[in-house]
Amino acid sequence: MKILITTEWYSPVINGVVTSIVNLKKSLEQSGHEVRILTLSNQTKSYINNDVMYISSLGIGKIYPGARVTLFKNCKYLKQIAEWKPDIIHSQCEFSTFRLAKHLAKRLRIPIVHTYHTVYEDYTHYFSPNQKWGKRMVAIFSRKVLNHATYVIAPTEKVSKLLQGYGVKQPIKIIPTGIDLSSFQQENSVQMNNQMRRSLHIAEKDHLLIFVGRLAKEKNVEEVLGYFSRIKHNNISLLIVGDGPHRDYLESYAKNLNIEDKVTFTGMVAPGDLPSYYQLADIFVSSSNSETQGLTYIEALASGLPALCRKDPCLESVVEDGVNGWLFESLEEFERYLDNMLFDKNNYHNLSTNAIQKAHDNYSSSAFAKNIESVYYDAISLYQQKEDIVYVNQSGIL
Repeated sequence: MKILITTEWYSPVINGVVTSIVNLKKSLEQSGHEVRILTLSNQTKSYINNDVMYISSLGIGKIYPGARVTLFKNCKYLKQIAEWKPDIIHSQCEFSTFRLAKHLAKRLRIPIVHTYHTVYEDYTHYFSPNQKWGKRMVAIFSRKVLNHATYVIAPTEKVSKLLQGYGVKQPIKIIPTGIDLSSFQQENSVQMNNQMRRSLHIAEKDHLLIFVGRLAKEKNVEEVLGYFSRIKHNNISLLIVGDGPHRDYLESYAKNLNIEDKVTFTGMVAPGDLPSYYQLADIFVSSSNSETQGLTYIEALASGLPALCRKDPCLESVVEDGVNGWLFESLEEFERYLDNMLFDKNNYHNLSTNAIQKAHDNYSSSAFAKNIESVYYDAISLYQQKEDIVYVNQSGIL
């Protein structure tokens, strides 16, 4: 099968959507499919790099940090894709590249499968001063976009119910995003851990909590910092891995809480180095409630880190209380679960073992690709049935 994946972001950009697409492309190709990527260039120039087409675009960071848009639709690269004749388009974003996907799908008479990655309700502060109106705009926009898809993929039950609440009528399949977990199985040597801790100014014997993700307002990292500042134990440090528009504020916030000597901000870390940072830590922490699934949670679990995270419907199938971590709703619960994990060695060992097992059983990239592949075939069949009905109606055949 020839599969075209469209997305606003792709390598070298680093985020959860890109990670998902990279892993999907790799697994689909291993299964014998031919996959190409259509994405936006980070400059006003289009170019091709192997099987990835980067379409010229303009930055619109005032709407959302890092966002870009393209107005082109008839460039030579789209013509090349049309001549390649994909069997299906799998769109991953709802903006410029979805418009290109619609154009190609109509021209080639092929279906679009769309993965709804982002809960835009949690991002209304970027484009609407009124949260109620912002959510209404999101519902209308999502319904309008997905009306052009033959099939919709939701990474969690939470997202599926949200889309149904928006009035989306297309078939929705829940498929948790898969990850190539092999790189998260390798443990650091003691020497490497000690060297990394020294370079990060983390005490050698401190327990270490880690947050990994984009530093943006919706990630609610302030709550983690606030709770951490009230921990009674002195032998615990916090490592914050990632970068984003909220970083300067968070660093100032840590200083105001007088915890800057116990909190380390690494900035952006290369994907290949990220497993070493997970292996350096003891527990993964997060207060975000804007995740659709949370790939960094799964990476952490695969690395053997129990998770201590704010309770959210999207995590109910990822983090199980007392099995591979805990979901908290208050400072008191945060402190109690933290003590439970860090200062009971047998309990920590069980949580860590379960974390690895659950991650590999449920979120491998190979299982993910097989589930996606079955949706492709269903979408092609469904699309063809609709095409046949349209043909019959237009022909006046009874």
